[in-house]
Amino acid sequence: MHDNMYSKKPLIVLTGPTAVGKTSLSISLAKAVNGEIISADSMQVYQYMDIGSAKIRPEEMQGVPHHLVDILKPEEEFHIVRFQELAKQAMNDIYSRGRIPVLVGGTGFYIQAVTRDIDFTQAEQEDDYRKELEQTAREKGAEALHRMLEQVDPVSAGEIHANNVKRVIRALEFYHQNHKPISEHNQEQREHTSPYNLAYFVLNAPRDLLYERIDKRVDEMMAQGLLEEVKKLKEMGCHRGMVSMQGLGYKEILAYLDGEYPLEEAVRILKRDTRHFAKRQLTWFRREQEVIWVNKDEFSYDEEKIRNYMLSILKDREILR
Repeated sequence: MHDNMYSKKPLIVLTGPTAVGKTSLSISLAKAVNGEIISADSMQVYQYMDIGSAKIRPEEMQGVPHHLVDILKPEEEFHIVRFQELAKQAMNDIYSRGRIPVLVGGTGFYIQAVTRDIDFTQAEQEDDYRKELEQTAREKGAEALHRMLEQVDPVSAGEIHANNVKRVIRALEFYHQNHKPISEHNQEQREHTSPYNLAYFVLNAPRDLLYERIDKRVDEMMAQGLLEEVKKLKEMGCHRGMVSMQGLGYKEILAYLDGEYPLEEAVRILKRDTRHFAKRQLTWFRREQEVIWVNKDEFSYDEEKIRNYMLSILKDREILR
């Protein structure tokens, strides 16, 4: 068993709902483990988007290197595949220096892409085969297409309704390209255990406190000049069609600047939507396997106690030696 642990590279994840206090804890943890931080955040990756993304300030980093922060222009698209690619590069870079990567952020799907090394490569679509299938559906009907799928992949055929022609075609296409059923592939992806010696921490606090912290954080963002930040982005030509401007904190203020509602309403919506977002994040983390919940109230909100608890687990798992 130990043999297997040593052959897997160490990876620490620190996540949790927005405004729970990941940033300061991540610094003290990274310092204690000789680690470097990789941001798993779809907004902090953008330059000029500092206040609304609650981006860590250079003076808060205490010399701990941060990766995937401030690397894209707001007009660039950032998505899961790009994130995975950049995160893996950063990890290799960190391992090459004999240090431990600490993945920090609240975007659960991004974290999963790394911890389970999800495979996003899709075989090149062969348009000819797809067109052939679309024609079959038109000429012989959806049922006939579904029967074709039943022959090669009965599991998928059982899961996909005959009327869902798009998914039936995708499953047939997958079988055609990979010579194995997509249902088998999906099952493998679901069961994917982590290729890393992993400690996945979820920092949490009681809901009413969390909501209070969210409201307070939004007020602080406004006081720090979120409105001016979004105005500047708008002057730079940023608009709601951009991935970056669809982020929480940006789309609401942009809607105000576009005259959709008064500023007080924009702030109210931002608080409400951030609370909803925190709720969705917690739902996601509850579904994830092998997470270690760290409830701040159980440590009487003492950051040093929390960090020491995390370090003891890292030693138990031989992530720290």
